[in-house]
Amino acid sequence: MRCPFCRVDNDRVIDSRSIDDGANIRRRRECLSCRRRFTTYERVERQALSVIKKGGVREPFDRDKIRSGLNIACGKRPITEHDIEALVSAIESECYDNYESEVPSRAIGERVMELLRGVDQVAYVRFASVYREFKDARDFVDELEPILASDRAAASDRAAASDRAAASDRAAARLMAGGQGIVAPRASGPAGERPAETAVEPRGR
Repeated sequence: MRCPFCRVDNDRVIDSRSIDDGANIRRRRECLSCRRRFTTYERVERQALSVIKKGGVREPFDRDKIRSGLNIACGKRPITEHDIEALVSAIESECYDNYESEVPSRAIGERVMELLRGVDQVAYVRFASVYREFKDARDFVDELEPILASDRAAASDRAAASDRAAASDRAAARLMAGGQGIVAPRASGPAGERPAETAVEPRGR
């Protein structure tokens, strides 16, 4: 394979492994000319799939276009090349599994956003701003509101759980404190004597 750095077609495979549940093979290669390393992916060639654009125009499905959009959205975010490739492969597999010959571009875009939302919220909003053609700040706010509402609900649930745990700890502490110095009557002595009281030592000592 031609080296992407020096353009010489002379390399060797130094590592090869199956990824995406066996759907693809990832290979690390070293150029024997410039000694730099690069990664390639091998996958099964599928039956041609067309993408139906908004205006009804059809074009061949191109995973590189999906990767390009993801690379832009994920720029300078803690998302690795492998993560992006996994997203592209997942979307490609779903398209081929769920559609016979044609897939609406809208279905692809919505699925990309759905997966990105679970990976990185900043990348999600970046992609959504381009895909949904945001016009002003209000569009960003409308898109962020469900995410913020979800975060607020999660924070509220965590706070409630923390309060319940603290209340349980306080109740346990009160019970332990109440067990200090409890007195119990001693067995009755001779007739006419008042039973004596004996301090009961707390358990655990």
